[in-house]
Amino acid sequence: MEKDHLEVILENMDSKFDLVLEGHAALDKKIDRKFDQLDGKIELCNFKIDVLNDKIDHVAADLRATDKRLSDKIDAVATDLKAHRADTEAHGIYQVKES
Repeated sequence: MEKDHLEVILENMDSKFDLVLEGHAALDKKIDRKFDQLDGKIELCNFKIDVLNDKIDHVAADLRATDKRLSDKIDAVATDLKAHRADTEAHGIYQVKES
């Protein structure tokens, strides 16, 4: 009778080990799915960051070009103003004072 009782206990333990192993396998699959989802999200974020970096580079280049154009225009206005001042002072009637 002890042998039969021991066999029943071992079968019961065996079935419980099987349940634990099935649970472990299910958790392993769930963890793998979450890692795959996370990896996909990370790849999407990396792509978006690369796109933003490209846009920032283009904006920086546009700003440098705009700065150059504005500097050239300011220099041209200063040159024109200097020539106009020299022409005005050459007439002798007008005196330009520095403030």
